[in-house]
Amino acid sequence: MLNYLWGFMILIGIIYATLTGNLSDVTNAALNSSKEAVTLCITMLGVMSLWVGIMRIAENCGIISGATRMLNPLLRFMFPKIPKGHKANEYISTNIIANVFGLGWAATPAGLKAMEEMGELNHHHPTASKDMCTFLILNVSSFQLIPVNMIAYRSQYGSANPASILGPAMIATFFSTLAGILFAKVMYLLPEKNLSTTYKNSSIHKKKKGGIF
Repeated sequence: MLNYLWGFMILIGIIYATLTGNLSDVTNAALNSSKEAVTLCITMLGVMSLWVGIMRIAENCGIISGATRMLNPLLRFMFPKIPKGHKANEYISTNIIANVFGLGWAATPAGLKAMEEMGELNHHHPTASKDMCTFLILNVSSFQLIPVNMIAYRSQYGSANPASILGPAMIATFFSTLAGILFAKVMYLLPEKNLSTTYKNSSIHKKKKGGIF
């Protein structure tokens, strides 16, 4: 769907530029944007390599394990169904710490591993568990203490004070995360449907129609 949407927008832009005599401006903008994209990628590569390396050092030094123990009360509150000491807790902690420092790219691998571990706890059911949904909400809201990515973007595009967004970013992400936590805890209070029975009946129905696939 997005491919069609972007294709439509590009096509309309080209047609409008042709009709208004601004096609050369579109060509120049495309070339300049390509150059800026490459420059931005190089800049972000350096920034992210630095912070991902710091996260790896912290993990090898046991700092992440220590942070996991410090975050245990929060993890027990947010993910009550994950057993204490389970590997998922460490991955969740790594993901949260990376997100707090604005390292979305560094948080992604830990987030995927956390989902894998929670998927095993959920017996690989096609319907996500409440813990998995809560983790997704935390990632979407993503409280950030130091938005490294945004600071790098602003620096790349010539901002006089790239770090001036620290305060607004902290306030905005704090309230978005608070709203996400409140929503997740309200959803925990709702009774779960008998998803296993629903999935079983659905599988039987598919088999009768000629196979699961």
